[in-house]
Amino acid sequence: MKNVINKVRAYIEREIGLEAGSYILIALSGGADSTALLLIMKELGYMVEALHCNFHLRGAESDRDQAFVEELCRQQNVPLRVRHFQTEEESKQRGISIEMAARDLRYTWFQEELKQFKIQNSKFKLFPNDQTTNFLNDQSFIAVAHHRDDQAETLLLNLLRGTGLRGLAGMQPKHDSIIRPLLCLSREEILQYLEQKGQPYVTDSTNSERIAQRNRIRLDVIPLLQSINPAAVEHLVLACDNMRQSLPYYIKGIEAAFQELGITEERFPLSALISNPYSLIPNPLLHEWLAGKGFNATQEAEMLRADGNSVGKMWHSHTHTVLRDRDNLILAPRSLSIVNYQLSINEEIVPSITETGPDIAYFDADLLTAPIEVRPVREGDAFVPFGMKGRKLVSDYLTDRKVNRLEKAQQFVATCGDDIIWLIGHRSDNRYRVTEGTTHILKLSWDRSS
Repeated sequence: MKNVINKVRAYIEREIGLEAGSYILIALSGGADSTALLLIMKELGYMVEALHCNFHLRGAESDRDQAFVEELCRQQNVPLRVRHFQTEEESKQRGISIEMAARDLRYTWFQEELKQFKIQNSKFKLFPNDQTTNFLNDQSFIAVAHHRDDQAETLLLNLLRGTGLRGLAGMQPKHDSIIRPLLCLSREEILQYLEQKGQPYVTDSTNSERIAQRNRIRLDVIPLLQSINPAAVEHLVLACDNMRQSLPYYIKGIEAAFQELGITEERFPLSALISNPYSLIPNPLLHEWLAGKGFNATQEAEMLRADGNSVGKMWHSHTHTVLRDRDNLILAPRSLSIVNYQLSINEEIVPSITETGPDIAYFDADLLTAPIEVRPVREGDAFVPFGMKGRKLVSDYLTDRKVNRLEKAQQFVATCGDDIIWLIGHRSDNRYRVTEGTTHILKLSWDRSS
């Protein structure tokens, strides 16, 4: 048991760099791995709280897991927070797999809890010059219980998906606010640790089902590889470690190429596609530009093959969209604004027009007789652009100004009753303009950070 503790302590010092007294939010499912993670991190002296997700996917078994976690945290005197999710409904609404929906819900909530901890912690200081607050904010993380066997499975999964070099590095010991202190342990070492402590845990019955790809790799592929080479898992993990140590040099070269070729986070110049456009082998720069955005090898190959007749073509992942524009590929987060947006306009009556800009507009307040609302642009929307007399379709107006389809999809308008009074960021409506006879001026400002 001491060997396990010492092994994790050394791994944390070498690969993660946590300081004594760091504050750790433990992702606690109640399974063997996360149960061991909670006990080990507590034994190492870190301040811990537990986070438990009830995805309501396994009926009574999901409630059993929650009850077990609650009792475990009570016994260990560890604060616990539980979040309930309607995972199947989320999966259907977003058109993604249940596994992907659960993962997204899980990590989004984890980040929310970590952010909330930092906000609460920033308001508390023992003494006026106390540095504890800054230390806790800098040394607070979310710990997940992935181990060496998970790492080997991840590498094989990534290979099956046609991964690039980053995928060959597997999971990172520390990535942003996520840490994986148990990547140095095998599943067998974890089970032995729990057995020696006499600590029970729960088992997810779906782990024995061969529906999910990861389960099939764990239950079928890994045993086959071990029959060929008993050290298969260790060697797969070693390959990940070797690649991870090489990544900084690779990334440095990629960043230099991006800068030289004018590739930005949002735009990939077509001139940078220097490989054979009809090749099925992904361009490494394109692959890195799309890394972590959910696109697959088939989509990358289609982007490479797209020619001048493909202007306007779009590719979608569950999180992002790529548009083939005239001279660029354009990348943007997949717009959620149509179904869920929290954007607002700030209103104030002003004596005169002073400040100007694309996110500011002025109107004759006395002409606005209905509440002002903000919504996404709709098909058929029209307005009278400032300085013009006739109505013009919003879509035509944006096309004339060479606004691409992605930007059009994320365009908002301000309305008063049935009329569009402002194509936000572009032009106000001439019918509501300020004139010499205006006595009250309404200033609207658009807060893009809302």
